[in-house]
Amino acid sequence: MVHSRNWIGGEWITPAPDELAVKNPSNIHEEIGVLHLSDASHIAQAEQAARAAYRSWSRLTGAARGEHLYRMAAALESASADVARLASMEMGKPITEMQGEVIRGVNLLRYYAAEGVRSNGVVIPASEPNVLQHTKKVPLGVVGVITPWNFPVAIPLWKIAPALICGNTVVWKPAENASLTATLLCEVFAAAALPPGVLNLVVGKGSRIGDALLEQISLDAVSFTGSTATGTRIAQICAKRNIKYQTEMGGKNAAVILNDADLEKTVPMIVSGAYRSAGQKCTATSRIIIESGIYDAFIEAMKKAIDGIKLAPSLDPSAYLGPVASASQYEAVMSYVKLARDQAEIVAEGRSAEANEEGYYIPPIAAAGVDPSHPLIQEEIFGPVTAMLKAADFDEAIALCNQSLYGLSASLFTRDLSYAHRFLDDAQAGMVRVNQETAGVEYQSPFGGLKLSSSHSREQGQAALDFYTELKTCAIRYW
Repeated sequence: MVHSRNWIGGEWITPAPDELAVKNPSNIHEEIGVLHLSDASHIAQAEQAARAAYRSWSRLTGAARGEHLYRMAAALESASADVARLASMEMGKPITEMQGEVIRGVNLLRYYAAEGVRSNGVVIPASEPNVLQHTKKVPLGVVGVITPWNFPVAIPLWKIAPALICGNTVVWKPAENASLTATLLCEVFAAAALPPGVLNLVVGKGSRIGDALLEQISLDAVSFTGSTATGTRIAQICAKRNIKYQTEMGGKNAAVILNDADLEKTVPMIVSGAYRSAGQKCTATSRIIIESGIYDAFIEAMKKAIDGIKLAPSLDPSAYLGPVASASQYEAVMSYVKLARDQAEIVAEGRSAEANEEGYYIPPIAAAGVDPSHPLIQEEIFGPVTAMLKAADFDEAIALCNQSLYGLSASLFTRDLSYAHRFLDDAQAGMVRVNQETAGVEYQSPFGGLKLSSSHSREQGQAALDFYTELKTCAIRYW
């Protein structure tokens, strides 16, 4: 049995008495841990610890901070099997996927550790003699990090690692469904001798401690990943307080398949983008737009592919997808499954889970026969449900692709280079890809969306460093 704990100022604190049992979504009769829920006082303690640690952490050289991140990476790599297993049991992602996610976390830490010795400014020619003018990036201060449950290792680390290397300290509030994993990650980093107060973990319900984090303590920035409704509320609060903010929110990502696409190569990528992680990715393929000349052949290929998907408990190494993460997630996704059965045509449906355990399993389905304004086409489902549209030609396909409030990721499948370049120019998404699935953006590349998918900054890659720093323009005259 695993128990969550807060890690504040280098000390472990177990809030009491509020507790919440954590059930395995692959077998809801199995209790894997207990969450101990914090209140506003723990948020205040974490801010004070982060503020105190900032004075010394921000004064370290970038190289010294980088050495700490390298040690964190080595510790996580050593503990990767334990972290992956717990995370897989906590939120239901298949163990093979979770193992890959943990390695991504290791790579993120190493990538940003190397940034400690890179240039952080430029020399600017001055118009007067004997003047040296240059820029430099400086840390913000204390950063609040609010992370979701669907990537319990990668998303926290692609926020925390750049925040730390830039010289900031962090107050981290993970999603409830990922708090056991968050506790284990902090145990790993504590063992790697990360200085006290540099990273602080506070576990609790957003409804209870979220307002305290955003409204009651002194923060210099907030980075959030989650729903659009919550993200826009966070943006309003931060704007009112003049706190720098970054919100990554929803997606309704389209894959466009043209008549000349190679179906043998295309269909596995569509299936992976749509149904890996049970569709619980903000970059998951949710809309499939098919040019009319290949529509019937694509449907047949999808039927065969979906029929072969294995739905199984998350720790089964042969599972292609596992359960959705929670009872509330199951209910939300099943409401769209019912909508598809009532108002659309189910053109492909996967098999039920083979396991005897009772879990939050939803077989993958693909629906068609609805118009572009239908909720199956317009609303983020966050589950193993896709909807298909037929397009007469490339221009109509692009128009359908762009007919969304969201603009996170989009893919085109074609052999035609001219269409490929037109798609990269015309698709209204922050990440556009050709002959690749909508999910799976590499950690060294900027991540973020357009429209309601993002507050228009970028995570990952070099772009993340811009968010976690302020730019100073410096000038000195020498006599």
